[in-house]
Amino acid sequence: MRGLETVQTKLPLRLHQPVAGETGGRQQAIQNPAQQGFHVQRIFDFAAMVKHRERAAGRLGQIAPVLEDLTARLLDRLDDTTIRFERALDFGGRGAVAPALAARGMLVDSADASPRLAALAGGRPLILPGPDDFGLAPGAYDLVVAPLSLHWLDDLPGALIQLRRALKPGGLLLASLPALGTLHELRLALLEAEEALTGKVSPRVSPFPELRDCAGLLQRAGFSHPVADLEEITFLYANPLALLHELRDAGETNALAGRSRAIPPRALFAAALAALPQQDGRLAVALRLAMLTGWAS
Repeated sequence: MRGLETVQTKLPLRLHQPVAGETGGRQQAIQNPAQQGFHVQRIFDFAAMVKHRERAAGRLGQIAPVLEDLTARLLDRLDDTTIRFERALDFGGRGAVAPALAARGMLVDSADASPRLAALAGGRPLILPGPDDFGLAPGAYDLVVAPLSLHWLDDLPGALIQLRRALKPGGLLLASLPALGTLHELRLALLEAEEALTGKVSPRVSPFPELRDCAGLLQRAGFSHPVADLEEITFLYANPLALLHELRDAGETNALAGRSRAIPPRALFAAALAALPQQDGRLAVALRLAMLTGWAS
């Protein structure tokens, strides 16, 4: 890692969406819009995302300690249940999930849109054919783990529905994704620098959901007892360029459909990175990590 340190602040924030028995009414699961023939707005360029993840496959060793730490925080929730899981789906785990689940005695399939990452993940490789249909067998798993792998999908409710359908009744979903506020300073710095240099702006940082919406999305997708927790982790970088290198190594560079295809001004990133806040001489970047838990019924 390039001079990266982490400082964790675990916030006492948990959102629990009431289940049907608590509200007095029966909640109906929404249908997958893509499978019902509805148009899904394209926010992300799926082909570009796959390309970035393919490139990142050759640099997994650079980012592995961070991925393993963030995955361990999610898998800690398995210690809260006495249920024994036997068949698990690692959804986009980038080599951090499958070995940890195998160590717990589970048979693991590793699904990824990137063929190289699927092959390197550590489970039986499954290649996701597209963003709207994952091609997962119904009721094949009793555990699905999706760490930092859902935020590049246009149809998050539809993705959650597909993962629920891949679970057996009583199966568990554990997922994490960046919440609103993540990379906020970088987003503003890039917008302000680009406007100052060119007079216009192009989206360069992905949109992230609000934590309060996450538990509701789980319930609408048909999960019972949905819970969304928030962990805030501050990453400290020795220099600003290290942040961009880490995003590249993780396959998290810009794949927005509305991004500019023009070569950015040479001074853009230098100006934006110089404007980012520092802590004790290091660049401080906050990851607001939404941890999602839901049960298939």
